[in-house]
Amino acid sequence: MANKPNESRMAAKKHKQHKQGGNGGGSLFWRICRWILGIIGVAIVAGVLLFAWYAKDAPQINEATLRSDGSSVLYDQNNNKITTLGTENRDYTPAQKIPQRLKDAVVAIEDRRFYNEPFGIDPLRIVSAAVSNLTHRGGLQGGSTLTQQLVKLSVFSTKTSDQTLKRKAQEAWLAMKVEQRFSKEQILEFYINKVYMNYGQYGMGTAANYYYGKSLNQLSIAQTAFIAGLAQAPVGYDPFEHPTAATTRRNEVINAMLRAKKISSTQASAATATPISSGLVKHSSVAKNQSDTDKIVDSYVTEVISEVKKQTGLNPYTAGLRIYTNLDMSAQRRLYSIVNSNEYLAFPDNKLQTAVTMTNPNNGRVLAQIGGRKTGDVKLAYNRAVANTRSNGSTMKPMLDYGPAIEYDNDSTYTQIDDSPYKYPGTDTSVYDWDNQYQGVISMRQALVGSRNIPAIKTLDSVGISKGMDFLKGLGITLPQSQQTAISSAIGGSVSTLQEAAAYGAFANGGTYYKPQYVRKIRTQDGVTTSYSSSGSRAMKSSTAYMLTDMMKGVLTDNGGTGLHAQVPGLYEAGKTGSVNYSDEEIANNPALRGLDKDSWFTGYTRNRVISVWAGYDKSQEAGLGGTAQTIPQLIYKNLMSYVADGLPNRDWTKPSTVVARNILIGSNPPEALSEAVSGKTTRELFVRGASGHVITSNNDAAVSSSSSVLYSDSSSSSSADESTSSSSSSAAASSSSSSAPAAAASSSAAQSSSSAQSSVREPAASSSSAANQQQ
Repeated sequence: MANKPNESRMAAKKHKQHKQGGNGGGSLFWRICRWILGIIGVAIVAGVLLFAWYAKDAPQINEATLRSDGSSVLYDQNNNKITTLGTENRDYTPAQKIPQRLKDAVVAIEDRRFYNEPFGIDPLRIVSAAVSNLTHRGGLQGGSTLTQQLVKLSVFSTKTSDQTLKRKAQEAWLAMKVEQRFSKEQILEFYINKVYMNYGQYGMGTAANYYYGKSLNQLSIAQTAFIAGLAQAPVGYDPFEHPTAATTRRNEVINAMLRAKKISSTQASAATATPISSGLVKHSSVAKNQSDTDKIVDSYVTEVISEVKKQTGLNPYTAGLRIYTNLDMSAQRRLYSIVNSNEYLAFPDNKLQTAVTMTNPNNGRVLAQIGGRKTGDVKLAYNRAVANTRSNGSTMKPMLDYGPAIEYDNDSTYTQIDDSPYKYPGTDTSVYDWDNQYQGVISMRQALVGSRNIPAIKTLDSVGISKGMDFLKGLGITLPQSQQTAISSAIGGSVSTLQEAAAYGAFANGGTYYKPQYVRKIRTQDGVTTSYSSSGSRAMKSSTAYMLTDMMKGVLTDNGGTGLHAQVPGLYEAGKTGSVNYSDEEIANNPALRGLDKDSWFTGYTRNRVISVWAGYDKSQEAGLGGTAQTIPQLIYKNLMSYVADGLPNRDWTKPSTVVARNILIGSNPPEALSEAVSGKTTRELFVRGASGHVITSNNDAAVSSSSSVLYSDSSSSSSADESTSSSSSSAAASSSSSSAPAAAASSSAAQSSSSAQSSVREPAASSSSAANQQQ
């Protein structure tokens, strides 16, 4: 009995502990709930604060912005307006003239709760989009009401990658502001008139007239549904190009109208059974330029559009961009006039085509471009200036042959090369020069100035075609695969004037390649500005660029130079001609082509500008260039360069310290250097300082050979033969220009030989074959 009280106390204690244990479990549950609610509360507060933080930087929006279309404005290099993409094709339809059926169709397919969204946002759609974004990769998707879509089209980019949380927050904030200020009818009006409808058409009223030749109130249910659904993907739902997709989209709209009880099932069935082509008005696939300025800048604008899409992923016809280009409008107008009139030079007929690109060699900016002549009102016409389907002829030689020889083998401008009968290895196909003559052993300078083909091929063969292609790649040019192993590429390959202007820019600026650019700055609708420039890459040593330029000056000035028609008196300039003749097979098919050129080129430059010009016929098997027509590229260059050079500094190139100039006795092999230039006896030649090889120095003007040899790195750099840092072979200093004297060089050096890499005679090695012959 004495233990019973103790048992009772123990039982009571257990009961209390059990009760406390139960309450402890309940307390933990509520603590967890409070924590969750607290976290949710903090998240909500943080979300509100983040929303407010993003919203404060939202762009301004007003009625003018909402009414405007999504066209982009282009500006030239001086920030003057050039043209506008898209505004010419919109007829604004006020709300009272928009049929109720179209409004019903738009709301049914785009935002069925539109009239019940007092703040312009739809929480249900936002939640749905959030779930989708959590389960899928990519930018934020969905959740946009009609009002938000209007805001997006008015001030934001429509690019998928730009659908960030910040953008969505700003979009929602602006949508609420729009809803506060404008009625639902006004918002619908703005949206219906703003959307892009393909083919340069803005607004559904404009689209109704374009696709059906009707006003909005004349459209059938099927036609109304098509117009309402097209805005989502105007290119993808193009009824002419993608009729199946267009039909599917139209039927989606019809079914949405049926679900919204805006049409009956009978009407819906009849509408879906209507062929998508019913009532469509056919249009010419060729768009027309609307003004003279549009014609003048057409080729340039074509490439601007392409570059903008590549840089931003946006469609400049719909993104409302401000695009600042590198266009020199004054030069563009002059270029257009040069090639489309006979005021500056005579064209044989209106079928002869040309392509011209002008760049700034110091930054790669494309300043002017023409892709054809006599194109009429065709908009975004075929741009031959960027097409590389035609051979560039001998303008290839500095880039693929002589440039690599100087860069990799330290060749001099006096390197001796044998211009004698030659066949492509492994074939019976002979290579000919433009005059069907041979000059024997001549210097690299004479070969380049006179545009000899055989020396060029032998030079590339000696350097190695793989090295040549690497050098060419450094200049931004990659030839088609079939041409990368063909030795015939030494005298021409598939290159455009755009590529060639950029490549020659590296010669002009001392060896740096800049990728050509049309656009320098883009400003989006939401105020974000992005600048574009080319940083440049080293393509060759400054010595290589200088030596090539020094030789190419003679193309425009020396006796035997092939570019004499391009010379601008008094201007420091250099350049290279190119032409492509017809093969025996082509002449056999059309004997009238004998003696004509298929393609004619000239690419020339100063320290400030590079101009590359091509001329030829699109149907080259029917017509070619003969007589004076072969000089048209040179004359285009001359007229344009004369115009743009006025007002720019006229400066000669500065000889780098890595180049040594010597007065070489004409025909000597090894080369003999005299202390002073002797008219008719010496030629000024350039050597890479420090290169292995020998120049024999003479003790007197009688040119008696000395038994001593001197390395190119001759320490006597103060010799008068090592001339001042400016070249003297330009047209502006013609009084001291060197003489080519090809006959003397051929006769006196043919019997001589040397182990020097700079003076040895080039001989061909094994290489691939081709039957093509390019000249000049």
